Amino acid sequence: MQIEPGWWGATVTRVGAILALTVVFAALGHLVRGVSRSGAIAGGLVCFALLVSVGPSAFAGLLVVFAVTWAATRWGRSRKQILGTAERREGRTATQVLANTGMAAACALCYSAMDEPLMLIGMAAALAEAAADTVSSEFGQAYSRHAYLVTTFERVPAGSDGGITVAGSLAGAGAALLVSAACMLAGLFPARWMWIATAAGVLGMLVDSFLGALFERRKWVGNDTVNLTSTVFAAVVAAVAASW
Repeated sequence: MQIEPGWWGATVTRVGAILALTVVFAALGHLVRGVSRSGAIAGGLVCFALLVSVGPSAFAGLLVVFAVTWAATRWGRSRKQILGTAERREGRTATQVLANTGMAAACALCYSAMDEPLMLIGMAAALAEAAADTVSSEFGQAYSRHAYLVTTFERVPAGSDGGITVAGSLAGAGAALLVSAACMLAGLFPARWMWIATAAGVLGMLVDSFLGALFERRKWVGNDTVNLTSTVFAAVVAAVAASW
């Protein structure tokens, strides 16, 4: 279903391009402090899996996720430092990277093995959710004094587990749409699936908040578990909806 450039069909060129893009992507992520050293390795593995299994169109979605989340973590950084919620200066670790993008890589590998187009929209939805979750959290902390617990609407400090804000939710939805649109424009799937991927990403973002309020606040699970579960939810919802 996806449309790839003609040069991608040549085996030697493809292998060289995959290796080059993987190394450059991982190095760039570490250079701009988006990821730590371990995070760069994990990001490189995800990048490699997407390129090998799907091609440049999948890489386009991953690149947009990295760009919007990197920008969001640095937006209003001084305020986040005061709140004590600013992203680590060395960037995300390997476990954080895999929690956010591991499901997308799994969908890409399944697509390669099964030749099932539904895996592509699952991959896009997982990436959309990862972007939506990060952007909503970062913008909420940057622009809102308080958040509201998604389960009870109790007012809590911005950045609290399970807390949502209007600014953050709108920004997160915009990030999900941006990632889904990038995947569609890259030829990954038809336009009608873009809205499914976007909606699934937004729903995954809300599930992330509910899991944060119900379990993470009680220290029953960690943030990485919540993030991974939310991306899995988004991918499954998108694939099921598209199959209808």
